Amino acid sequence: MNSTVKGNKLVLERVFQAPVELVFQAYSEPDRLEKWWGPEGWETKVKTFEFMPNGVWHYGMTCVDEDMGEFYGMQSWGLGIFQSIEPMKRIQYKDMFSDAEGMVNEQLPMIDIDLRFIPEGKETRLVIESEFESEAELQKLLEMQVIEGMTSQFTCLDEYLSKVKMH
Repeated sequence: MNSTVKGNKLVLERVFQAPVELVFQAYSEPDRLEKWWGPEGWETKVKTFEFMPNGVWHYGMTCVDEDMGEFYGMQSWGLGIFQSIEPMKRIQYKDMFSDAEGMVNEQLPMIDIDLRFIPEGKETRLVIESEFESEAELQKLLEMQVIEGMTSQFTCLDEYLSKVKMH
């Protein structure tokens, strides 16, 4: 995975050994998302998933790996609001930290996320551009090891894609 920080933007890029349709489905279908979303050692449950502009995506992640020490048993909730969707090409959404009821945690950054799915033969280049309100907000997430978490999450996605077929 390549990562670049430019001002208040974090750009992550990775090529997956799967066609664009399958990578897009992994992001756009809740049953698929639950199988890979989150870093290694975490399980995700989707509470709400309305895949349309202004639709809500509310999910919780739980650390299930006892080897992760103090993280074991920890829960983390997220809330996304889809902004725009171009099937097989792009998903744009606002990403926020929340609680189990979907109340946004105002102490943590809100992020504008732009996912681009670029076909390259039988592979897919995924480019994720995350824009923060300020460089300080981005720095806060970098200190929370967002790049390491995304690297781990991409490993989970890669493993999932290697096992599944398209609908």
